[in-house]
This record gives sequence, C-alpha cells and structure tokens, in this order.
Amino acid sequence: MLFSWRMLSVNHQKIPSLHINNICCCKRRASFNRLKPHILLGRNYSSLPGVRGKDIKSLHSIISPPIAKIRNIGIMAHIDAGKTTTTERILYYSGYTRSLGDVDDGDTVTDFMAQERERGITIQSAAVTFDWKGHRVNLIDTPGHVDFTLEVERCLRVLDGAVAVFDASAGVEAQTLTVWRQADKHNIPRICFLNKMDKTGASFTYSVESIREKLKAKPLLLQLPIGEAKTFKGLVDVVSKEKLLWNPNSDDGKDFERKPLLAMSDPELLKKTTEARNALIEQVADLDDEFADLVLGEFSENFDLLPAEKLQTAIHRVTVAQTAVPVLCGSALKNKGIQPLLDAITMYLPSPEERSYEFLQWYKDDLCALAFKVLHDKQRGPLVFMRIYSGTIKPQLAIHNINGNCTERLSRLLLPFADQHIEISSLTAGNIALTVGLKHTATGDTIVSSKSSALAAACRAEREGEKKHRHSHEAQRLVLAGVEIPEPVFFCTIEPPSVAKQPDLDHALKCLQREDPSLKVKLDPDSGQTILCGMGELHIEIIHDRIKREYGLETYLGPLQVAYRETILNAVRATDTLDRTLGDKRHLVTVELEASPMETSSVRPVIEYAENLSEELLKISQEAIENGIHGACLQGPLLGSPVQDVTITLHSLIVHPGTSTTMISACVSRCVQKALKKADKQVLEPLMHLEVTVSSDYLSPVLADLAQRRGNVQEIQTRQDNRVVTGFVPLAEMMGYSTVLRTLTSGSATFALELSNYQAMNPQDQRMLLNRRSGLA
Repeated sequence: MLFSWRMLSVNHQKIPSLHINNICCCKRRASFNRLKPHILLGRNYSSLPGVRGKDIKSLHSIISPPIAKIRNIGIMAHIDAGKTTTTERILYYSGYTRSLGDVDDGDTVTDFMAQERERGITIQSAAVTFDWKGHRVNLIDTPGHVDFTLEVERCLRVLDGAVAVFDASAGVEAQTLTVWRQADKHNIPRICFLNKMDKTGASFTYSVESIREKLKAKPLLLQLPIGEAKTFKGLVDVVSKEKLLWNPNSDDGKDFERKPLLAMSDPELLKKTTEARNALIEQVADLDDEFADLVLGEFSENFDLLPAEKLQTAIHRVTVAQTAVPVLCGSALKNKGIQPLLDAITMYLPSPEERSYEFLQWYKDDLCALAFKVLHDKQRGPLVFMRIYSGTIKPQLAIHNINGNCTERLSRLLLPFADQHIEISSLTAGNIALTVGLKHTATGDTIVSSKSSALAAACRAEREGEKKHRHSHEAQRLVLAGVEIPEPVFFCTIEPPSVAKQPDLDHALKCLQREDPSLKVKLDPDSGQTILCGMGELHIEIIHDRIKREYGLETYLGPLQVAYRETILNAVRATDTLDRTLGDKRHLVTVELEASPMETSSVRPVIEYAENLSEELLKISQEAIENGIHGACLQGPLLGSPVQDVTITLHSLIVHPGTSTTMISACVSRCVQKALKKADKQVLEPLMHLEVTVSSDYLSPVLADLAQRRGNVQEIQTRQDNRVVTGFVPLAEMMGYSTVLRTLTSGSATFALELSNYQAMNPQDQRMLLNRRSGLA
C-alpha cells in the first residue's frame, strides 16, 4: 500500500492530503519518512491528521465517539437501484469528498476495483466512515448482483441497521426480496429510500404499495414527493410539515431551502400533508403503546399540537423493534433528498447499544469481535475487517481466534475509507475496524483477547444453558457466530500458462478464497486439473479477470459446467472386506451398511448406527466411519457429482485388533460407493427462480424462448408499462441468456436469477446429459 503526499490547491492554498492507492492494485511500498510530493491525480479524500482543508473533513475528528453516537449501516438493493450513487452523495454532503463521483464515469469512492469501474457494478462491499451532525456512521455499500449474495450476507451479519434503496419506477424487484429476507434473518432494522423519483415512470404510490404487498412490511410515510418523474423538484417532511425545495440552478444539491407549509401559499399540499401526518400518528400509535398513551392523553383533540420530537422518538422505537419501516424519497443522481436521508439514518436507526446480542453476556467487558471480510494487499498481506462487539482493540495486541484455535498478533489498526485507511491507536465496542497482521483469520471467525477468555465465556454459557435446560453444544454455538456460505452452482477447469506457474496460481486462488468464501477450489482426482467452483457466470469471469490483473497470470478457463447433484431412488445393502498387511501388521475390516433415499432434502448424508453395534468400538472408530461416508458421497457413480438426500445406516462393523482408523475409513468409503452403484440413480439439476422485466411489445418472443429452455412460467405481472415474468428454469438452459435476451428485446429487457432448489431431471434429459458427458452425443 502506497502512502504518498499529494499537493492540492484549495483557494490558492497548498494542503497536503493522505492518499492510499487501491487495495487491489497496489504498486509499491514507501516508508512514511521518505514521502515525496507528486502531482495530484484522481480523487481526494481525507486530510492528514492535524491538517484540514476549508471544505473537507479529517477522519481523525471522529475516531472515538460515544457508542450512542455510532451507526453501523449498510446500503442494500436490487441491481441498478442506485446504491453506489446514494453512497457517493452521502460522502459528498457529509464533507468527505470534494467532488461528486459517478458510476458511469467510474470514479466513485466505494467502487474502487478496476472491474467495478469498467462494468459499473458493485462486486465487493466497501466500508466508509464519516460523521453527520455529531454521529459517527460506518457505512457499507453492498453488491446487488445475485452472484455476490454472500457479500451482502456477511456484511448484514455485522450491521445494526440498513437502508433499502428502491428504484421508484420499479418498486420491489427480485434481488430486493433476497436482501430483505437476509435482513429479516439477521433482525436488521431498516429504512426505505425510494430513489430515482425523477425517472420516467416513477410512482411513489406504486412503490409504497409494492413494499406493503411483496415485502409484507408496514411502511411509515415520513415524506411525500413534490412532483414525480420530470416534475420532481422536492419533497415534504410529513413529521415537521415542512417542504424542502432544491435550487434548480445548484450543481451539487447542497443548496436547498426548508419552509413551513402555509395555508396561504400551499393549501392543497398542506391538506395532503396534514392527512398523511394524522395517518402516520395513528399508525405509530397502533404499534407503540407508550406513544399511544401520549396521543390519547394529551393530544387526542388535535394531532397538530403533537411535537415533532415526540413523533420522531416513537418512530425510532418502532423502527428498532422492526414492526414498521420508515419510507423516504429522492433522487441521488439529481442530488435531491440525501441530506434528509442522512438525518433519518442518525435519528431512526439504532446505535450498537440498542441491539441485543445474546452471546455478548458471556464475554462481559472482554474483547469479542467478528472477522467478516478479508482482503489481500501485496505489501501488507491480509487485511481483516472486524466488527467489535465488546472490549477494546489496539495495535500490537495478541488475540485468540476461536474458530482456528490459534493466537495471532495484529500489527496495525486502521479506520476504513473504501480503498484508503487512516491509522489509529485504539477502537472500542460498536465500531468496524481494519486490522493488519492476522495471517490465519478468515471470514466468520470469532476473535477474543485470549484462550482463557474464550474458555471463561464458554463456561458461563454452559452454566446458563444448564439453568435453562439447554444442551452445552447450543451454548457453545452462541460463542461461535459465523456466516453461512452457499454452495456453488457453476464450475470450470482453470489452467496456468505453464507448469512452472502452477504454484503462483495456487497462491492466487488461496488468497482469493480467503477473500471470497463462496469461491471453492478443488483438484480433479482423475485428471489432476484445478476446478474452480462459483456462484455464477459473472462470478467466475470476475475471478479470472482478477487473477490476470492482480497476480499477472494469463490463465485458461475450460467450458463452464453446471454443478449437478446425484441421489438414489431405492434402498440397497452392501458388504465389503478390506484385508491388507503392511509390514508385520495385518489390517482387517468388514463392513455391512445400507444406503437409502431420504424424504427431506439434505446436502450431507445422514448417518445412522444399528443398535447391535458395540459402543466401545464406535467410540474409537466413529470419526473414521463418518469421514469415509462423507468422502464417498463427494463423488457419485453417474457424473462424479456430490450425492445428497441419502441416509447411510451402518449394520455391522468387524475390526481386527491393531487395524488403523485409515483402513476403517477406506473400507467404509468403498462399501458406500458399492451400495450407490447398485442402487437406482437419479441426477438432480439446479433449478433457478427467474424474473424477466420486459415491455409488452417483446413479451411473446421472451415467453417462446423460455418454453424452449424448459421454463415453467408461474405468473406475469404488470409493473407500470412493463410486464414482469416470473418462473423456474433449469440452470443448464440459462447459459448465455443475457445475450439472447438483449437480442430478442433490442436491449430493453432485464432479468434476475436466483437458485431455488435442486430437482430431479426427467429420464430423457438425464440420458442425453450422460451421453454428452461420456462423449456419445
């Protein structure tokens, strides 16, 4: 990472500023003492400690705020709803950037990777820290593309609140539903921002209705737009009954006026706002008992007398309780509505102390942090993003990783600002930090101050679990909070340019896997080739591009393959004996087991043991048996794909004294494979949930094309002037669909794909697939 002085002229004054080059494209290292001036190129962010420009803030001014003044929030939405543009405007108005970046120009703060700037999409989440009216806000801009769902998942895991951004012309879209479900899973309070109110076809009423119907949420209308589409010029604050109008001649949206609504000048707007405010008060009173008592007691005769502060406090309680979601509107691209959104973030979303985490009580005031993201920097090595839940973290601190069961020392502590960082001396609970020097920490690892601290926390959890009649392993699970990693659906081979470059490729893939746990790498046992497994075509394409740019390797990708699964249709018994003599030792194992299909879906095989098996023998060899079964189920007999939805029942196990556990594992594995081969087999293929948004003119060719792809259309909805087709299509039929859809609709349609489940292939399609794989077709 390069620290360099940049000379910047502001009002004919030279001000040094701190700039750190891209995490992903680091060029060289220089010590802080040997800094040399360079000519300023590109964007400018925060100033050096102690040196502040007239119009830009220093991150050092907000290093240690009280916990009540901290907000950890994420921006989440469907693709192209305007997340990154909204983030860019937030940074500009809060005083941390000098100019407004644009996604189309490729100069935004949070989209700093070369691939992000070229494609105009967010690929990996980026953290930025800023302050607004005395509050420290740690904001994370997340991707909207389904291939990068894990990025959203692991960020939501550590956030206290979220802003859901909607395209006001489309309302709730496919990926909006996905990220909303993820936020529900982690109990994240949300506020909704209806973006693109200036876009043709924008409808405030339609968007609010789609939130109510599709997300099953209760929207609280805190703002009303003044005009829609081309006539959008401002908004009304329902809570304070004021109108906010932006100066049409202002280039950056900083210039706007806030005026109280008067019966003389705006009779219609005042009437509409009063009705909306009364409806809002009634809605909040229904959800909050304390507010209901206040309204019925003092202000039952006239709601107009109710102070805005009392209503805002009640809205905050309702938002934190997740019984309703505040709704705001604006246009990030046209610089309207962002400042009120920032006010709402600090006013309605919770601080870390308002969120309850059950596992925290076991740690008391000791350090407890969660590593939720890892980046690799060529000079500094792994950079680990951490959310601190309790205690304090400092540089040169020795910490214990519970998941990896290892102790490491972090060398430096940084405050993140997209691809730039400010070094700090300590950080307290509630914050998000970036640490340098942790070589073994991965995504989802729990970090504590020491091994004894972890053991003490586990003991407290166990004691509490016994009081509540819980199992001790459940208490242990509370200590180890992690991130669920989805199974990949695509795979392909990857080859280095030469055999000599194989170690370099292995190193690159190892680094990328730590950064992105949804990327899986395995070795084909037959061909010895490296197999790359990912979440989609775009995901694998981005990985390939990153290997080329960041590691300088021209790799070759094989054809993209679909990750099929296999299962069995009937129960089969098998017996196997392994008899080997190694040196002067004889290893003899006889196994009898049964493989049977399961009614419920399970990716891993369910293992059962017959009652007549010796408990003592099981105690010694259970781990070896389970390793053998899991190993055998990784490669099915038809395609070599993982086997799922099976139950393996061990009926008999005879082990000669002195037989090694490796031999037991090998015998069990061979016996399971024998049983799977004898059974009637079935290939399962990934079935995708598809949503296509297309104009009425092109609906027929799109439906005809889906029918050819074995698609099953569920419904066709009307969204403004467009039609939204939802249905299910096998993933194998969706290769290159984006190009075909663009051709069919002259580039006007969009689509979103998401894995639904694995379904059985029909016999004809299965036969064709097997013939194709064996080279007969």
